[in-house]
Amino acid sequence: MKKGMVYEGTISRVDFPNKGIVYIPEEDRLVTVKNGMPGQKIRFVINKFKKGNAEGRLLEVLEKSPLETRRPVCSIFPACGGCMYQTMPYEEQIKMKEGQIRRIMDEVVQGDYIFEGVKSSPKEFGYRNKMEFSFGDEYKDGPLSLGLHKKGSTYDILTASDCRLVHEDMNRILVCVLKYFQKQNVCYYRKMQHEGYLRHLLLRRGDTTGEILVSLVTTSQEEHDLKPLADELLSLELEGRIVGILHIINDSLSDVVQSDETRILWGQDYFYEKILGLEFKITPFSFFQPNSRGAEVLYEIVREYIGDIRDMTVFDLFSGTGTISQVLAPVAKQVVGVEIVEEAVEAAKENAARNGISNCKFIVGDVFQVLDQIQEKPDVIVLDPPRDGIHPKALPKILDYDVERIIYISCKMTSLARDLAVIQAKGYRVEKMTAVDQFCETVHCEVIALVSRIK
Repeated sequence: MKKGMVYEGTISRVDFPNKGIVYIPEEDRLVTVKNGMPGQKIRFVINKFKKGNAEGRLLEVLEKSPLETRRPVCSIFPACGGCMYQTMPYEEQIKMKEGQIRRIMDEVVQGDYIFEGVKSSPKEFGYRNKMEFSFGDEYKDGPLSLGLHKKGSTYDILTASDCRLVHEDMNRILVCVLKYFQKQNVCYYRKMQHEGYLRHLLLRRGDTTGEILVSLVTTSQEEHDLKPLADELLSLELEGRIVGILHIINDSLSDVVQSDETRILWGQDYFYEKILGLEFKITPFSFFQPNSRGAEVLYEIVREYIGDIRDMTVFDLFSGTGTISQVLAPVAKQVVGVEIVEEAVEAAKENAARNGISNCKFIVGDVFQVLDQIQEKPDVIVLDPPRDGIHPKALPKILDYDVERIIYISCKMTSLARDLAVIQAKGYRVEKMTAVDQFCETVHCEVIALVSRIK
């Protein structure tokens, strides 16, 4: 088997994240091919070898999977990389994710543990309360587009005018913004040349409140009067309501949504969302679970796993806008939240005051550094780190507290598996684990693990 060779085969299973496994009898070996679905017969080319394993690039789907029993629900499937599995029944998506979690965790977890399966999202479609759309073109020198990356492409952008992962309000806003700039003949930012104006459209919408925050992200290379755009947005017929329109300046060379300067074009720079009866103020860049209804399922599991904490101090590390802290505060002695994003910490403090919670303390800073300064000692720790998990230097510090129980929430199961190996080596055992499908139609899933100190 060599690079450039073309094969045909059937995807026997899909491992996380999105790795289709194909057996080639004539070579007696397995090949990993991304962007496929279990049961599809595909044609692919070998494009690299990694640690002795062969990886292929999908060229063509020759036969649909027997699992593909539904029609696509949007116009850019399957070319779009935003979601993968919308033609597969939701129950089959859940089964596939359960298999992915078990194959990873059964290898790393020492001894027996209880796996409680994957809980479904209360909403399969229209669940996302946040979406980052990119400006670009669908093909080189094509007309301006606004939406999501073409599957497997870093540059091509497909206009997502009927995306089903978000509420219809977001689609109407996207179409309005795209048409406005097409008429004005404004160019998008070209990443390789570092030239251009339009970068991203960041939309956030409260699922329970209907409040919408619109953020247009551009470079400072051009100046445009954006008031007419704001007026057009405010005249849209929406189910929810726009509470703020922002112009965010971002001259960073990297392709991330961030702010060098934020200008309020209209309204305010925040919106509100409600979770389990609590109200949360959310700013453009503060972390909040992207599936509000799924977050309620997730936090109920956290409450159950953490048990009786009436006289205990809880550390909520990587606390974001303080949602978990405030969900746990009514049944704890004290909760200390640590978060590196300053605006998220300010929002967390405001949220706690708004919800009448006085036993929460929020600290801004890197977990690795902040732990040296905190006077309190935790009885229980909740970890909800970013996708790549906990920094290798921070994890030993966390484990040095020697608490009885740790709840670890992870949006990337391979990061959780890596960190669980370290946690178990420090004298902990995995008691039980479950997952919540916060990201329907996609490769991702939120996994919750309860680990306890071995007596």
